[in-house]
Amino acid sequence: MSGRSKTVMERLVTVLASGLGLGYLPLVPGTFGTLAGVPICLLLDLGGWIVYASGTVLLIAGGVWIAGRADRIFGVHDSRHVVVDEICGFLVTMAFLIPQPLTIVAGFVAFRFFDILKPFPVGYIDKNLSGGWGVMLDDIAAGVYANLTLRAFLAITHLVWPGGL
Repeated sequence: MSGRSKTVMERLVTVLASGLGLGYLPLVPGTFGTLAGVPICLLLDLGGWIVYASGTVLLIAGGVWIAGRADRIFGVHDSRHVVVDEICGFLVTMAFLIPQPLTIVAGFVAFRFFDILKPFPVGYIDKNLSGGWGVMLDDIAAGVYANLTLRAFLAITHLVWPGGL
């Protein structure tokens, strides 16, 4: 912040970008950011798939703006304090799935796996896009990978154990 005090808008952006402060935790802020996505997922799911999809799209759009502003405020691209991208990535992971305990845990693990491993194009996006889209899109892509992996896992377990797990 180069010695000047933060404006009200800058404070609001940093609070939202950090997942209400979770991004400031000293260890694994991305994991805590992903955890923050769980209650949001459950809340959005209460309204059905249209509310879930609409809410996710709105949160992603807001996250792009917030992450872009946070880049400028922190003076670094994709600061470790910014976890709004993990929150939205988890929402993509759980899109159009029933958020039962097993799917939430499996979705959490799958999302963190792809977010950390960064297979193509996740890593490419992470390294080559700047601004808010650069912060958000790699986590959205990791969420897509996690969603597809979770769907495959659920399909296989349903075949092995009729009725599913």
